[in-house]
Amino acid sequence: MLTRFGKQLRKLRIEKDERLKDMAGKLGVTTAYLSAVENGKRTVPDAWIYDIMEMYDLSDDEARELQSAAYENKSDLTIDLNDTENVEVALSFARKFRGLTIKQANELQKMLDKM
Repeated sequence: MLTRFGKQLRKLRIEKDERLKDMAGKLGVTTAYLSAVENGKRTVPDAWIYDIMEMYDLSDDEARELQSAAYENKSDLTIDLNDTENVEVALSFARKFRGLTIKQANELQKMLDKM
């Protein structure tokens, strides 16, 4: 079954006049793997979201929609702490994430949307 993320990728390919093979090549994966991600048989690699945003020069709204669709069925998220200067911020957020109130989460979201 095609996922919301898969539908967005398909739409993007059609708009850019690309085939599954073309996008798979850009992402450095096989067409079978890309198809499995689109169909929900594999999880969306976190790096893909940013790669696709850059490769296809997505607007802020398109990028947010793609990210939302990618995370729709995820139950976990991996953050590579080797590539960030803000390790303490990431770890602190992870420790306190479950305790956030709705108001706090909304305030954080507003702040992040401005970035």
